[in-house]
Amino acid sequence: MRDTLPLLDKIAFPAIRRGKLDTLQINVGYRCNQSCFHCHVNAGPNRTEEMSAEVADTVLAFIRRRGIETLDITGGAPELNANFRRMVREARAHDVRVMDRCNLTVLEQPGQEDLASFLASTQVEVVASMPCYLQDNVEAQRGKGVFDTSIRGLKALNALGYGRDPALPLNLVYNPQGPALPPAQSPLEADYKRVLGEQFGIVFNSLFVLANMPIQRFGSMLVTKGEFDGYLQLLQDAHLDANLDTVMCRNLISVDWRGFVYDCDFNQMLDLPLARGRRRRTHLSDLLDAELEGSPIRVAGHCYGCTAGQGSSCGGALKEAAE
Repeated sequence: MRDTLPLLDKIAFPAIRRGKLDTLQINVGYRCNQSCFHCHVNAGPNRTEEMSAEVADTVLAFIRRRGIETLDITGGAPELNANFRRMVREARAHDVRVMDRCNLTVLEQPGQEDLASFLASTQVEVVASMPCYLQDNVEAQRGKGVFDTSIRGLKALNALGYGRDPALPLNLVYNPQGPALPPAQSPLEADYKRVLGEQFGIVFNSLFVLANMPIQRFGSMLVTKGEFDGYLQLLQDAHLDANLDTVMCRNLISVDWRGFVYDCDFNQMLDLPLARGRRRRTHLSDLLDAELEGSPIRVAGHCYGCTAGQGSSCGGALKEAAE
């Protein structure tokens, strides 16, 4: 796999600083039951990295000490981590909003038969990968059979009240098939709701439109095909300074499976740790009482993926969210 960091490091990006911390995003491991070509984590069935019980304890201590409002859990397939359900229960017991970045197909994995019921009973917000409402497009990106399994997963969540009960939000995630900017979020959301509703009776709350990041598996593919420079130029040409005010890294920190801290999940995948003094790496346990507001955020060329056009974040388009 080709490392794109040396290419990204050569591209200047505007300096930005942190605001108030309200979201803790944790990557609990890279093991996944799927292996998608756009995956910026390079997750898959053969990955063995997994957050330990000790690091999970640190995460929960940090949430309590810092008054974190949102715990955003990702992977891999985060539900495969042995500490996933314990962290969910304890975070929800402290009235923390919990988001599960779910690939939907994990709901049918052996041992996960009660996963949907668990998520509903703890009122976890499900953010589900669904890169298109057309079967061919989904399976071109995520593998044969994934579309039908995803539809069954969405129906199972709907049957439990997801997408209907205000306490059970169900949001879907779209990303482009290749090196292109994502379309406008609102019209695409309307298309998703119409097609999935008419064909399958599926309902959901919102669609999050994300840009593909030129890192890991997707970045390597761009380099191999000779499309890396063109895609970066596309992102730079579409950059809007207004999006700098609402990029997710201003109010979020990302924690890897070992407990080390980064400004965002993308920096984590590029091995660009949170800048703090002369330390090479900062562990979450070192930040229990530290003040982060006003500190600089590490940036490189990939950051244009968050500021191009309507903007992109883990919560979808920045421009529409701001409006």
